[in-house]
Amino acid sequence: MKVTVLEKRLRDIYDHIVREEEVAEKLASNAHKDYRLSSKNLYRYLLLRSYDLRDFHDSLSELGISSLRTSEAYVLSNLTNVLKLLNLLQGKAYINTDNPEIIGYKRSKELIRKHARNLFKKAEGENSAEIMVTLPNEAADDIELLSRLIKEGMKIARINLSHGTEEVWSKMIQNLNEAKKKLGSNVKVYMDLSGPKIRTSKIEIKTSDGKIKESIGLKVGDHLILTKRDTLGKKSIYGKANQLIQKAEVGVLLPEIINDLEENDIVYFDDGMIKAVVISKKSEDVEIKITELYKSKLSSSKGINLPLTKLSLPSLTDRDIELLPFVCKNADILGYSFVRTVADVQKLYKELEKNHNTTIGVVFKIENNEAFDNLPLILMEGMKRKNIGIMIARGDLAVEVGFERISEIQNQILWICEAAHIPVIWATQVLDNLAKTGLPTRAEITDAAHSVQAECVMLNKGPFIVDAIRTLKKILLRMEAHTFKKKSSLRALNVAINSIKHYKNIE
Repeated sequence: MKVTVLEKRLRDIYDHIVREEEVAEKLASNAHKDYRLSSKNLYRYLLLRSYDLRDFHDSLSELGISSLRTSEAYVLSNLTNVLKLLNLLQGKAYINTDNPEIIGYKRSKELIRKHARNLFKKAEGENSAEIMVTLPNEAADDIELLSRLIKEGMKIARINLSHGTEEVWSKMIQNLNEAKKKLGSNVKVYMDLSGPKIRTSKIEIKTSDGKIKESIGLKVGDHLILTKRDTLGKKSIYGKANQLIQKAEVGVLLPEIINDLEENDIVYFDDGMIKAVVISKKSEDVEIKITELYKSKLSSSKGINLPLTKLSLPSLTDRDIELLPFVCKNADILGYSFVRTVADVQKLYKELEKNHNTTIGVVFKIENNEAFDNLPLILMEGMKRKNIGIMIARGDLAVEVGFERISEIQNQILWICEAAHIPVIWATQVLDNLAKTGLPTRAEITDAAHSVQAECVMLNKGPFIVDAIRTLKKILLRMEAHTFKKKSSLRALNVAINSIKHYKNIE
């Protein structure tokens, strides 16, 4: 592409963004003052990414101008500089009568780090990625375990409110405070609200010999009835020629999902191990057909994912609201599960106001299709408070968007959050094999290295969690020397230095 054409096409994009500054200003006026510039940059980034920029990259790189690829955090500044260079190459002066408020690269970097320090309550100048660890039940009784976790690098202790009681969680916090005091460490408490639990209900099927079977055997092509009715399950019965006489039946913990399901909707069970499609619907139940199986049995309390279904469930349940006073009193950061819309954000903020809490950090967990589709809107609404972040909940999200798309979606979330200067938590199955078995896989080591793009990395519990923290800390320290977000910092490479020495010795 010719330089003149490049300049004209990019100038058209620049002019489009500038024409939209009135909208950007309005968004900025509604944001918390700490996020005023960030909300403007996010809107500019959305405008920029409404264009297909692939045509420009090769031509710009040929000219030694490649920064358009990494402009998330400082959109207008970057575009302005590219246009200046293109004008310079043509021997023209860059003339610009507009005077929009611009965020440069250094300022954008400062904003990202500032917002991460505010959310995670870090000291000034402390910019390395935080390590969050899900506390096991033993933390309620074992102070020494907590001390080991802290010594190895745990900076945030996560308490999952889906399991346990206030008594157990209070003991965990008491032990954590004692360990912190003993070690002089500033470990923060993160509490995850449960949100609605979309799971199978209890399955207990009496067999002909009087025994109890706690699962339903399935095969591809089987029909299963999901029902609102109270039931302990019912297994499939086949007649001659393997003909299905009775369809297997199972209840759901949230009967409301039956109302929301429609024909041709996809239903996943057990982290995507079982896939089915809705083939018919009645007032009390839906009939589904099993289409894919990676696990031949369905049992109680298994998660259900509905990627195509518009759910009417509230993100903030009555139980979550009941626990909010405890969370506000004891947590530094609150994890908001199942958030999907702007209304969900508004609901939580109203409940926090009722609890007279304006300081607790809020992390929006992106774990379904609707949340991802609404991510920019969730961020804009979220920026009305000071301390916010995003968790990429890769487990449920992978099931929802498809395992083949999770890397692509993960990157898009990182880019959008970088444009908003909002810290990200990289979660689900990080060094999972190491934490559970003591031996990491090569793939999860690579995954952990990529997690340096986030401001926090979450580890789940396991018998070898201390080893997992130690390993993750080493990986992050090494990778942070090479990378900030998706940008390479170009630290001097030992492999380059040693190779040069080799060739000099040959001479």
